[in-house]
Amino acid sequence: MHDLNRSAGKRAFAEVLEALEKSLSEVIRGKADALRLVLVGLLADGHILLEDVPGTGKTTLAKALAKSIDGRFARIQFTPDLLPADVTGSTYYNPKEGKFEFRPGPVFTNVLLADEINRTSPRTQSALLEVMSERQVTVDGQRQPMAQPFFVIATQNPSEFHGTYPLPEAQLDRFMLRVSLGHPERAHEVEILFRQQEREPLDAVVPVVSGAEVLELQAEVRKVHVETAVAEYIVALVDALRSDTRLRLGASTRGSLALFRCAQARARIAGRDHAQPEDVRALAVAVLAHRVQLDTKARYGGATGSQVVEDAIAAVPVPR
Repeated sequence: MHDLNRSAGKRAFAEVLEALEKSLSEVIRGKADALRLVLVGLLADGHILLEDVPGTGKTTLAKALAKSIDGRFARIQFTPDLLPADVTGSTYYNPKEGKFEFRPGPVFTNVLLADEINRTSPRTQSALLEVMSERQVTVDGQRQPMAQPFFVIATQNPSEFHGTYPLPEAQLDRFMLRVSLGHPERAHEVEILFRQQEREPLDAVVPVVSGAEVLELQAEVRKVHVETAVAEYIVALVDALRSDTRLRLGASTRGSLALFRCAQARARIAGRDHAQPEDVRALAVAVLAHRVQLDTKARYGGATGSQVVEDAIAAVPVPR
């Protein structure tokens, strides 16, 4: 194995990655680890569940990412009265043309911010299932393909439950990673105050990579080699969760595949052409914790999905 970034033909990946990270860090200060997870999700061609309290920069992050990749941005504010057609679009009769036509919904974009996704009904939430998994919308039997790249960042507030609808397991399983920004450290928060004194930092964000280049980066990530032992380690972790008595529902095969792809992305970001067990260990909580469901006894006993995944990481032997 070798370091890809030493090759002149591969330096573009590192350069683009650095440009993306720098662009995002200009508006989201002091959150390098969280930003790296978001980029892992983007390069692994997945979607992100951004779980945090209000005011931590979730909307700003989504807008900055869309501008950085020169993509279209759309925001859906999920509310109890939102209908599936408000998300995906609908057909209508055009009297001038004398025929039915499709009016695209806000999902037809490159970066979609599904804001407060748990504030709408399960019926409307489910409108995103086909979009996120198959990159298409089917309305009245007609298939409407999505733009590429297509990246969903959904947000929810983990501390407020009044008037919310918990995301069903099928919906949670569509998110490749769950990420939390959290409040900035004091020094960074002071810096944020002064940086916004004269102008909004988001206004200064410019495209640093094209949508076509993002697709090329995603194709490079899929070529990263994964040894059989590493793949078996992923399955062993997921299997340990399925047999954990604290859970009523373990991670699915989609979770195994998400961890596989994220490990590829993390390895490529690190400049390697092969994934390592450390990639799996570093990403397991972000990829798997939101997919497991605690039983009632464990939940009231104070257990969390993250804790259960961490226990599995500690218990499952690491391959050499």
